[in-house]
Amino acid sequence: MSVPDSDATADFHVVPDFAGALAFAQDLIRIPSLPGAEGGVADRVLREFEALGLSDVRRDAAGNVIGVVKGSGRGATVLLNAHLDVVAEGDHEEWEYPPFGAVVADGCLHGRGAMDIKGPLALMTYAAAATAGRLPGDVVVAHTVFEERGGLGMKHLLESGEVRPDVVIIGESTHGDICIGHRGRAELEVVLTGLAGHASAPERARNALDLLPAALEAVADVAAAQPSDPLLGPSTLVATDVRVAPTSRNVIPDTVVLGLDWRILPGTTEADLVGAVRRALDRRLAERPEGFDYEVRMATEAQVTYTGLARDRGLLTPGFLVEADHAIVTAVAAAAGRRDAEGPAAVRPWTFATDGGWSCGVHGIPSFGFAPGEERWAHTNRERLDLDEARWVLGRYPAVIRAAMLAAG
Repeated sequence: MSVPDSDATADFHVVPDFAGALAFAQDLIRIPSLPGAEGGVADRVLREFEALGLSDVRRDAAGNVIGVVKGSGRGATVLLNAHLDVVAEGDHEEWEYPPFGAVVADGCLHGRGAMDIKGPLALMTYAAAATAGRLPGDVVVAHTVFEERGGLGMKHLLESGEVRPDVVIIGESTHGDICIGHRGRAELEVVLTGLAGHASAPERARNALDLLPAALEAVADVAAAQPSDPLLGPSTLVATDVRVAPTSRNVIPDTVVLGLDWRILPGTTEADLVGAVRRALDRRLAERPEGFDYEVRMATEAQVTYTGLARDRGLLTPGFLVEADHAIVTAVAAAAGRRDAEGPAAVRPWTFATDGGWSCGVHGIPSFGFAPGEERWAHTNRERLDLDEARWVLGRYPAVIRAAMLAAG
C-alpha cells in the first residue's frame, strides 16, 4: 500500500475489527490482574500481538508487553499505551454482573477492567494492527504494569530507552474527548512520636495522639494555601488515614502516622511537598511538651513486578499539561471529531492521574488521551464500557494515530 500524504486533516479510511477487539477485551477481563500479578494478562496480550502480526513482540524486565507495527521508516513514532493492572474488585455480591464475567448486556461490556482499562487496551491494539502498511512511522504498542500504584511500568519503560516515542496516546477513558493533562498525586506521611506506656498510668507516657489535633491543623493550613491552575483546577491536600503503634488498646501509643493525599499541579517536587508540611508543623508544634517529636516523609511502597523486578518507591505520580493549542492537540482533535456533532473533539483534562505524568510530565514527550468510557464508572462495582461508543472510538483511532504521527514529525 502507498504511504498516505502529509495532510493530517485528510480522511483516513481504516476499519479495525470490532468483533475481534471485543472478544479480546472479554478474555482480558476474565483474567484477574492486580498490580504485581499481571502475568496472566501479559501472556494473553503477547499471544494477541503475535496473532495480529505485530513485530518485535516481547516483554521487558518489568513485565511490560511491547509490540511494533512497522511504518515506512520516514515518520515519527507513536506510542499507544494502556495498563495491564486493575484495582481490586471488592465484594462480588455487590456487582450487578460478575466482575470477571465479561458480560455483554444492555449495550455495554461489564466487569473489572471493562473501561479501566482492558476494553480500551483491546481497541488500541486492534487499531494499531489495522494500520499496518498504511503509515509513514512506527506505531509502538506498550501495555504497562503497576499503573494503579504509581506507574512503575511506564517509568521503567521510558528510563530503559527500549522505546523512544515522539508522541504518546494514553487509553484512559475520555468519553471520546481529547484529554491533555491532569493533576499528579502524592502520598505523604506525618509521623508523630512520643513515649509508649501502660494505659493504666498515662502520666508515665507521652501519648503521640496528643499531637494529632495540631498536626491536622497544620495540614489544614497547607491545604488552604494551595495554588490553582485555570484548566486543571486547584491542588488539594487532605488527611485520609491515621495509624498508631503499638496497636493494643491498653497501651498508650508512641507513634502516630497521619496519611495525606495530595493532588498536585505539574512541576511540583517531593521537596516542595515535604517542605510545605514541615514548615506548617514547625509553626503549630513549636511549643510542644518535652518528649514529643515529628517528621514528614513521602509514603513508600515495596513493589515487585510479576517478573521479579523489585523497587522501593516513593508514591508520587507526576502531573502534566499539554497546551490546548499545541499542533499535535489541534491535529488529533480534528481527526477524532465528535460522535454526535460537527467540529473537532472537545479538549480538556482528566480528573484522575495516568501514566502520561511520566511520559510528558517527566520525559517531556507530548502526550494525550483518547478512549471511550465515562470517568464516573472507574473503580466502581458498576464498571462498564458502552459498546456503541467503543465502536466509534475504534473507528477513529487510525485517523487519530496518523494525525499525531504527522503533526509530531
